[in-house]
Amino acid sequence: MKEAAKNLGISLPDLDAYLSNAIPEFAGLTAVTKFGTGQSNPTYQLTADSGTYVLRSKPPGRLLPSAHAVEREFRVMQALAETDVPVPAVLHLAEAEMSPSRRAFFVMRYLPGRIFWDPALPDSASRERAAIYDAMNAALAALHDIDPAAVGLADFGKPGNYFARQLDRWSQQYLASTDTPSEAMTDIMAWLGAHMPPDDGQVALVHGDYRLDNIMFAPDTPQIIGVLDWELSTLGHPMADLAYQCMQWRLPNAGDMRGLAGIDRAAYGLPDEAQYVAAYVARRGLGAIDNWPFYLVFAFFRLAAILAGVAARAAAGNASNPAMARKYGAAVPALAAMATIVMHEGADL
Repeated sequence: MKEAAKNLGISLPDLDAYLSNAIPEFAGLTAVTKFGTGQSNPTYQLTADSGTYVLRSKPPGRLLPSAHAVEREFRVMQALAETDVPVPAVLHLAEAEMSPSRRAFFVMRYLPGRIFWDPALPDSASRERAAIYDAMNAALAALHDIDPAAVGLADFGKPGNYFARQLDRWSQQYLASTDTPSEAMTDIMAWLGAHMPPDDGQVALVHGDYRLDNIMFAPDTPQIIGVLDWELSTLGHPMADLAYQCMQWRLPNAGDMRGLAGIDRAAYGLPDEAQYVAAYVARRGLGAIDNWPFYLVFAFFRLAAILAGVAARAAAGNASNPAMARKYGAAVPALAAMATIVMHEGADL
């Protein structure tokens, strides 16, 4: 408990005093416990006389530009509070200049529920598996149907050319994370630049890391009670979120990054990639999706760039979970290989 508070950069009594003053309902902090999961922003459970809360902080040390944006997480969850997208209630944002730890953090309510770490859902019944994936699909469609301006997020990202801007951003982030760029990643960056689709004008609020283990489900029903980890959210193209999630169907169901490749999805009651995309398209009233291979290659590349950054933080000594960070860094070549397969073989829906 004391070690967790120390890692946060503030003593437990000082944190108690600060939060008791900043959050009207908060009183009597008794424990700070760091969650073991999560790679970007260290996250802590706060136990207090007034209830249980979650604190999410920027990590210490030198950070890559625009990374660890807890301020953006707070803003987007606050904006979504009255929408059809379930999010935890956020209570307070401490920006760096006012934070007692000199690092930005925010506090939100703790949600008692379930997070599923294996996308095959081996401990669930077939009917629940189907309902979990359907709820996840519905929440993503609901997110992309929100008018950003209507929830105060019209300025949450730059308009137009989303994929071009994202390719530039993650290329720079990847190159900043390694001294020796891999040939595969360099080839992927070139391929994405050469196959960039024209801007079709679609703009939505995108989550940026939409996957099963960033979603909290109710303890005993397949109902979503909170979509978590909004650090990478922005205004962008909805296909980025959809393709990012659909990587899960192509990742192996083994190791630390589990997917659904090799799983008998029909026997498990799980949709395949085409069925999942069709359900999303139907919910949003869209037509056929063009450029699907591009979206998938981009998703693999972006995740590989993110994990290269995670590995770089581990090497620099400021990763939230150093051992897992090193494992994720080792996954970069595998992700690049999967992107290369789609580049050469395409992907049908």
